[in-house]
Amino acid sequence: MAIINALATILAMITFLGICWWAFSRGRAQANREAAMLPFALPDEGTTDKKN
Repeated sequence: MAIINALATILAMITFLGICWWAFSRGRAQANREAAMLPFALPDEGTTDKKN
């Protein structure tokens, strides 16, 4: 039973590290920049301009 727990832990760690590597890889840099700017692309909540 302990071997199964160890294998599950190792698999979870490898999965976590793989996701971190993917998220911070150079290929994702542009997508990360675009995602970081999304909150600023929304219209302001306090504006009273109404377009008909």
